Amino acid sequence: MRNLKYILQKEFRQIFRDKTILIMMLMLPLIQLILIPMAMDYEVKQLNLVLIDNDNSSFSQKLTAKLAGSRYFHIQSQENTFEEAIIYLNSGEADAILHIPSKFEKHLIRESSQKLGLFVDAINGTKSGLGSAYIMAVIQDFNQEIQIFSGNAVNPPQKINVQSMVWYNPLANYYWFSVPGVLVLLLTIVGGFLSALNIVREKEVGTIEQINVSPVKKWQFILGKMIPFWITGLIVLTLGLVIARLVYGLVPQGSLLVLYALSAIYLIAILGFGLIVSSVSHNQLQSMFIAYFFIMVFIMLSGLFTSVESMPNWAQSLADFLPITHFMKAVRMIMVKGSGFADLIPIFIYEIIFALVLNLIAVWSYRKKS
Repeated sequence: MRNLKYILQKEFRQIFRDKTILIMMLMLPLIQLILIPMAMDYEVKQLNLVLIDNDNSSFSQKLTAKLAGSRYFHIQSQENTFEEAIIYLNSGEADAILHIPSKFEKHLIRESSQKLGLFVDAINGTKSGLGSAYIMAVIQDFNQEIQIFSGNAVNPPQKINVQSMVWYNPLANYYWFSVPGVLVLLLTIVGGFLSALNIVREKEVGTIEQINVSPVKKWQFILGKMIPFWITGLIVLTLGLVIARLVYGLVPQGSLLVLYALSAIYLIAILGFGLIVSSVSHNQLQSMFIAYFFIMVFIMLSGLFTSVESMPNWAQSLADFLPITHFMKAVRMIMVKGSGFADLIPIFIYEIIFALVLNLIAVWSYRKKS
């Protein structure tokens, strides 16, 4: 254990001596935690809409007023023809066009039916999908109002009232979904990316030769390289939880002990991955590219941006194999849902197995040559 103590002393001195490493490990992740969730807000708050009202009736004016009164829409312009309106869509000044045809009110009253034309710019798939849903919701609400107003059926249809309740996130606050995910992202970067530069740095400066001829065992060397970043990861987690509460008002609903225990295991796993990359790389540039490639794959398949259930079958199978996917799900369950240890036992087992396998590979891949 004396050898391990000396390695740890060397690693901590090296970290505190290099101010750039300290900034990368502590300041940059915290700045990202503040900025990224704000930029990741997928809610459509300003949809530029062009209206074509060829009816100019009381019903069409009422629908126009209903759209204009919503905080989600901005009426960019009102045109008379589709040719005039499509100019706004082609230039990017408008996100959607709503065409109200002539005899709109007449057909609604006499035939109880009328088609509307909705044309959406789908370059931004998320914005177009949500924007279309918002417009359809306003039209549906308008449709119910005019049915009540002009109800011409002898026996009006029975109405079904649905009372819904949103659990765990009653205000549908997007930050409650994104902040835990970004926190997982930061731990992955600290654990996987920075540790990937560790051993290979020893190779570049030449100190690896001195370590190789020393009596330090391979597992002691790997453990000495891992512990400082493991402690740093837990510090980043702590600071991240503070920022989540102060900036976003997100207080973990579950046990902090369970959250820290699972995070500690996950950090061991991702640190093992980083040390494997560092062991097999010949220089820091090569290590950075390898780590960047794999971490980008981890992030895209983790469920941070896209639900895993919405991915193709092959992507779901690959995502289920990655420890970050399960850790992402667990952190959200703990922080938002309030899940306990009993709910997360399968994830704990999986992360432990993955941590053991990766670190055994890390010890094996480090070639100690005297």
